[in-house]
Amino acid sequence: MTTLDLTADVVALTRSLVDIPSESGREGVLADAVEASLLALGHLTVDRIGHSVVARTTCGRPERVVIAGHLDTVPVNGNLPSRLVDDKVYGLGACDMKGGVAVALRLAARLTRPVRDVTFVFYECEEIVSDRNGLARILAERPELLVADSAVLMEPSDAGIEAGCQGTLTAEITVRGERAHTARSWMGVNAAHKAAALLRRLDEHVSAEVVIGGLVYREGLNAVAVRSGVADNVVPDECVVTVNHRFAPSRSAYRAEAYVRGLFPEYELKVTDVAPGAMPATTTLTEALDVEPRPKLGWTDVARFTELGIPALNYGPGDPTLAHTAGEFVPVAQLRACEATLTRWLSP
Repeated sequence: MTTLDLTADVVALTRSLVDIPSESGREGVLADAVEASLLALGHLTVDRIGHSVVARTTCGRPERVVIAGHLDTVPVNGNLPSRLVDDKVYGLGACDMKGGVAVALRLAARLTRPVRDVTFVFYECEEIVSDRNGLARILAERPELLVADSAVLMEPSDAGIEAGCQGTLTAEITVRGERAHTARSWMGVNAAHKAAALLRRLDEHVSAEVVIGGLVYREGLNAVAVRSGVADNVVPDECVVTVNHRFAPSRSAYRAEAYVRGLFPEYELKVTDVAPGAMPATTTLTEALDVEPRPKLGWTDVARFTELGIPALNYGPGDPTLAHTAGEFVPVAQLRACEATLTRWLSP
């Protein structure tokens, strides 16, 4: 079995995590290593749900905080194994978010009597459709494990606070035509050509900027895939354009869907995935850091905790704009800063 040394420096631990491939849906080897390393610690109660691992302190403190990080990554893009160059750890998931997971694992190992009880959650399938999300599975099967007074998602935030998060909606818009042989194309209607009007409307769309508590959440609406055609000699009778809408947390999922439908009333539209955002919240960690929060431009599981009535924020090492890029990295200074800050916050 692959093993992890939780006594290792946070930089070495980050590299070890990066070097264990864990593309969404294939987190088993990494989850096994995380589970085994946590079971070896006598001060934690450890539970396994699928490829997610939950470890809890039980010191009887009046406050409990969840510290959570996902184990999965997007597909590899020539960025394995890890490299340490100029005080930066490069590699798949280094930024999103194995650097944050390394910080959380170090805290789990070192803080045997924290001033706040802590539930550490290392979960699967965050980077894909929401119905496979590891936190969602824990909530469905063992909801008591996530009861807490506040939550910290170790999402990359440049070691600052990113408050709330955007909602996300994915939909398929279908353009219809009529099939014909390409030798007699005038006898058909090319759906791929007709989709040009839809794509032009998307290209010309101006997304809103929504201000909430002084934080500016910039919305977005983009085509992310175009699918058409059955054969090289057939005029396509269908073209499906997949769009993704990122919306401000003040907009409900229902209103987001109505908004997108209103932009394309003449087309067939099917929502394939939707997750509401989260309004910005304040926790005791916010006060301890004494920094100005920034808006989270993207969806995170802060939204799930918000739905449970648990104030949550994003705080972790790494520049979020580097997430999912081939050259992603996490600065060593931010790994150490996040570990030091959370250690102070949780220490008696």
